[in-house]
Amino acid sequence: MIRPPAEPIHALLVDDLPENLLALEALLQRDGLICLKAQSGEEALELLLVHDVALALLDVQMPGMDGFQLAEFMRGAERTRHVPIIFVTAGSADLQRRFRGYEAGAVDFIQKPIEADILRSKAAVFFDLHQQHRQILSQRDELAAYAAQLRTVDRHKNDFLAVLGHELRNPVMALGAGVHLLKRHTDPAKIEDIRTQMDRQVAHLARLVEDLLDISRIDQGKIALRCERVALQTILEFALEAARPQIDAHKHTLSVDILPGPTWLDADPTRLAQVVGNLLGNAAKYTPAGGQITLTARQAGDMVEIDVADNGIGIPDEMRSKIFELFAQVKSPTTRAQEGLGIGLALVKQLVEMHGGSIALTASTLGQGSSFRVRLPVLPDA
Repeated sequence: MIRPPAEPIHALLVDDLPENLLALEALLQRDGLICLKAQSGEEALELLLVHDVALALLDVQMPGMDGFQLAEFMRGAERTRHVPIIFVTAGSADLQRRFRGYEAGAVDFIQKPIEADILRSKAAVFFDLHQQHRQILSQRDELAAYAAQLRTVDRHKNDFLAVLGHELRNPVMALGAGVHLLKRHTDPAKIEDIRTQMDRQVAHLARLVEDLLDISRIDQGKIALRCERVALQTILEFALEAARPQIDAHKHTLSVDILPGPTWLDADPTRLAQVVGNLLGNAAKYTPAGGQITLTARQAGDMVEIDVADNGIGIPDEMRSKIFELFAQVKSPTTRAQEGLGIGLALVKQLVEMHGGSIALTASTLGQGSSFRVRLPVLPDA
């Protein structure tokens, strides 16, 4: 794994003589260190407004604002309060001067002429502490993000279990009632009607089981493709055949405008038909009865674009960035979330990306519908 380059460390050097600043910079030179040089206290304060520094080396005797006054300003500001300060002095470090320096916030004094090894070893301690502090903050942020992620996963899990319980209970109760009614009725027409209803509930249970299996496959990364050279038109025919009963049951009008073909893909036909079928099924599910659904396909360069649009309930702003997440479901303003476990678009996204393509929500307006676009690479003509 390639790690990003380490963020540089800044040291503040303050001295009214340019040659002293250059000498300090040369003595402190090390990889990843940037020396910020100032020739006055005012200039140093300006630099401190922009940069976080690991260590400040301040000359005590400077015209105007001296080192002690600069240190007091630094200690009075929240941003620089904890910056370690080492005073550099050419005069004698008597007790009174040292007391004033420590009172101003110094951690140490170094007298001129400076002994290079002593300066480097002392400075290295603060540079290393600064790096460790950065690492701790970074780890804290990563742990906070991970904890937030776990809370989100836990909330999704609870929501999922609640939806699953509801979705399983309804067909199971319906099947139980059907078994009970079959025992009571002898009319062949009535029995056939009950069996038809039970068949629908069994199909619904089978879809729920497939959803549960797909959740496990997504989680374990075990979804596999069986790719072959296949015509896009064939895939779309399969998808339309699968989605047609749901579209007809809601009395929707379906418009289809696809390439006359054949347009060749290297794809798993079953999985891609599942992708388009899921989009058509969602369009039917989230569109009030008698709505309009369109399926279009066109070639754009070396990609094919498949658009599925409807004039349904639309997707709220707060959900648009989440619709491709596991368990995400759009709720109607007047009803609970539509039936299902909320994994369809998460699975669709993964399948499309496994084919080297992409999927996006291209348009959505509450009360006016939504449009999704799938882009897939095409094979050159044989």
